[in-house]
Amino acid sequence: MSTSTRRSFLGFVSASAAGLLPGRAEAAPAATDSEPACILTPQAEEGPFYSDPKLVRSDIAEGKPGVPLTLRLRVIEAGPCTAIRGARVDIWHCDAKGLYSAFPGQSDAHNIDATGKTFLRGTQIADEAGWVSFNTIYPGWYDGRTTHIHFKVFLDDRTVLTGQTFLPDALNEFIYTNVPDYVGRARQRMVINANDHVIERSDPQHRAFCAVKEERDRYVASLTLGVDRRAEATIGRAGPPPGLGGGPPPGPPPAGTGGAMFGRPIKDRLAALVPGLKRAR
Repeated sequence: MSTSTRRSFLGFVSASAAGLLPGRAEAAPAATDSEPACILTPQAEEGPFYSDPKLVRSDIAEGKPGVPLTLRLRVIEAGPCTAIRGARVDIWHCDAKGLYSAFPGQSDAHNIDATGKTFLRGTQIADEAGWVSFNTIYPGWYDGRTTHIHFKVFLDDRTVLTGQTFLPDALNEFIYTNVPDYVGRARQRMVINANDHVIERSDPQHRAFCAVKEERDRYVASLTLGVDRRAEATIGRAGPPPGLGGGPPPGPPPAGTGGAMFGRPIKDRLAALVPGLKRAR
């Protein structure tokens, strides 16, 4: 992918994101739109793939191929908007082909055992301004879910937020159809942001969607997490994954089933991928 193509495309997807990523964390705004700046970040299910490898590190890719991505999360107190220093933040996500570390039954065929692996997992402790930063790769996808990155926030050994963050779907599609590390999948990605069951249930207002900026050698995604110090997360792990532990069983769902795991059908994929796009019928 050429530099000019990537730059023009990202400008189309997320032209307003630059203001979220100042040179110094202390200058970062808590929000960029007219919504209340210090609202609670929505909880979402932990999913079946949480594991704590006890690795406090900012570089979590472990050499996995993919588009470089830096994820920056800021932990603040919902309400007073104060930064929470010392919060522990864990993140985890799948690789370019949809595989999670630490679990068996990975890949589209559910035949890869990643038990004992720790790629794309890590912990950071929030700085004075509440920021943590992880250097990773752009996540891939797997059947039944849109592109996402999981996170957990801990205060004083209590889990105060379990959630997932999401990325612009037009950018997801562009990467998955153009970057060699992500192409060559057996099936088309059927679940996107517009029909993902977790977004529809937990985040219909898209408050956990990252802003994305393109830098010279990577994308940078940024999100502010508003938490309640007194809370203890009540949304935990989802039930056991079907099949061998990696997600839905191999193969597309039977015709007419429309199971929630696969999302409702999308009639106009392009309009669903690009916000605000209106197309003549």
